[in-house]
Amino acid sequence: MYIKYVQGKPLFTHINNDKKQYSYLTEDIETDICIIGGGVTGAIASYYFSKNNIKAVVLEKKRIAHLSTSVTTSLLQYELDDNLSDLKTYTTLENALRSYNLGLKALDEIENFINKYGNKCDYKKRNTLLYTSKKDDVKSIKTEYDLRKENGFDVEYIDESRNKYDFDLKAGIISKNGGAELDPYKYTNELLNVSCGMGAKVYENTEVVDLLHHEDYIDVITESGYKVRAKKVIVATGYNTKLFTDRNFGTMTTTFNIATKPVSSFNGWEDKILLRDNGDPYNYLRTTIDNRIIIGGEDVTFVPDIFNEKLADKKYDILENKLKSMFKNIENIEIEYKYCGAFASTPDNLGFVGPGPKHNNLWYLLGYGANGIIFAILGAMMLTELYDGKVNEDMKLFKVDRFDN
Repeated sequence: MYIKYVQGKPLFTHINNDKKQYSYLTEDIETDICIIGGGVTGAIASYYFSKNNIKAVVLEKKRIAHLSTSVTTSLLQYELDDNLSDLKTYTTLENALRSYNLGLKALDEIENFINKYGNKCDYKKRNTLLYTSKKDDVKSIKTEYDLRKENGFDVEYIDESRNKYDFDLKAGIISKNGGAELDPYKYTNELLNVSCGMGAKVYENTEVVDLLHHEDYIDVITESGYKVRAKKVIVATGYNTKLFTDRNFGTMTTTFNIATKPVSSFNGWEDKILLRDNGDPYNYLRTTIDNRIIIGGEDVTFVPDIFNEKLADKKYDILENKLKSMFKNIENIEIEYKYCGAFASTPDNLGFVGPGPKHNNLWYLLGYGANGIIFAILGAMMLTELYDGKVNEDMKLFKVDRFDN
């Protein structure tokens, strides 16, 4: 059964009218690395391998950047889904803090890319705000702030008396330059454009149907019968991993998003700071370069094919009402785009990077959790090193089998 991971009318694939098209595979080829998945994760991988003179081929079963990448909010931040003190059941404080620092490193990598190749993806560095509107959660926000401050993160604590926003806030943590926003469709295509300039090959409408494992290489078989012989295969297919393994990598949910028409002002939303509350599930908000607002969240247990229009409409209404109640002084808020997609979370909030337990030549690059793009960057850098025989010490945080008994 084909499971549909995206529903609705995603903002970024609809506002980008100048669609880039790629050819499909029509011959047998050989390469060093075959990346399966043409979303933002696969594009990031292609960039880092190509940058290091490793021949890379990207295969996408549909259109580039049109599946899960089309519904990512691309609200980028170094912090994880859960507070540091809440992660101690699944990991150590040291590991969680290390992942925060790695997140900052990944944000710097995006900025370096923009500085080198130009801002063609509406990139903007932002401060971020984690906040609560519940008195009962003030203590946990303060604890999170103290842990970040004590460990060298550039943060500011605000409470009700210093609330400079229109929405209800009992406590919050502002992380200075702790995040960024971008257009994921443009970012994916720009990464691939740069990669192709360095020798990478990209094929869309080229579905992989089988892998034939050999001692020193893998034959990747496509639906049309053509094959790619690769020394290593990178699984960058997001939540669709059935072809490669029977294991469940994360807890699947459906998350919902709405995007407005451009608004004339952002009254009560100082500096267009990236917003996330500490609810469970939480809501998150960002703006766009053309003055839209995106709000997302209201996650539910994953519904196969996620084509439950009644449920989706209910969630979109909740998000719209929340947005309008938060920013009563932003006039003429009109919703233009509504969409939802699959989302996977893990106990320690981290993704999966590295070789699988059964096949040494099959490597995973799965950016699960809210920081998928961040993890993809970190993982691609680690896998590039691994290809050259160097094991990055931080890769243990993302081990594919770390939850196995």
